Amino acid sequence: MKNYRIKTLLLLLFCFSGFLSAQTKFKPIQAFTEEVNQKIEQFLISTSNEKGRKVAVFDGDGTVLGQAPHYLADECLYIYAKEHPEFKRDLIDVMKKQSNVSIPYVQNRIKFLSGFTLEEVRKMGEDCFNKFYPGKIFQPMKELINNLKANGFEIWIVSASPEALYQQFLSKAFEIPITNIIGVKSVIKNGIVTDQIIHPIPQDEGKMETIETFIQTKPLFVAGNSRGDREMIEFSRGMKFIVNPDEHIEAGQTESVADYAKRNNWIVVRFKDVPAENFPWVSSKEFGVRINKTNDVK
Repeated sequence: MKNYRIKTLLLLLFCFSGFLSAQTKFKPIQAFTEEVNQKIEQFLISTSNEKGRKVAVFDGDGTVLGQAPHYLADECLYIYAKEHPEFKRDLIDVMKKQSNVSIPYVQNRIKFLSGFTLEEVRKMGEDCFNKFYPGKIFQPMKELINNLKANGFEIWIVSASPEALYQQFLSKAFEIPITNIIGVKSVIKNGIVTDQIIHPIPQDEGKMETIETFIQTKPLFVAGNSRGDREMIEFSRGMKFIVNPDEHIEAGQTESVADYAKRNNWIVVRFKDVPAENFPWVSSKEFGVRINKTNDVK
């Protein structure tokens, strides 16, 4: 009788597992290892009966979109500055002296774009994407996003780049609502972008605060690519995912973000991210902006 009960229990567990698998829609992603694909599928199965909202949050540059040799936000901005040398020249002189990952710098990007209409800024970003970044979408991440969407997840992108600049092309590339792309925000007044910054600013711990403030739930899945995404990734109550993490140890740190990710059992993936042949290099050649690291993954 005891053996019969054990066999019955095992059969029920097997059938229940099969039922969950049948309810889960998963297409393996060729660029990922078998181990990574298995972890993603198990994650989707484990969250299939999740009550309430199922939210997945992705960083933008370097996570869903290539960033070598320059962030789209910078190249787009400096191309315009080169073509219009008298436009906010004093602001450009200030920005040239700042780190392009600092809070003052990401705010100054908004100041540069202030005065344009929301639609003009959205079109500016899309035009730059279409000219110089069309092949920079990481297709494996797009497949991952499609898997998450097929299993009832809301997809959000949280970036330290100007929100309006990225909204239109990312919304189209990933087929998600334009308002699900959150970047550095400012007040829009009568259709015009102003320089009145709306907090929190999604940089470093501000990305986690942005999720709490605007998305307003703790995500089940978070993906990023850098030290600046760490707090946001750690905020995930489920899967933690990182793309092309740096191996070097930054000043003030005791280990690289890659080692930190491995030690904390994050999923680590690597994709090729190299400059396009027709890339203009305006950011660095004309304005001295640092060059982002190339990832020449075979």
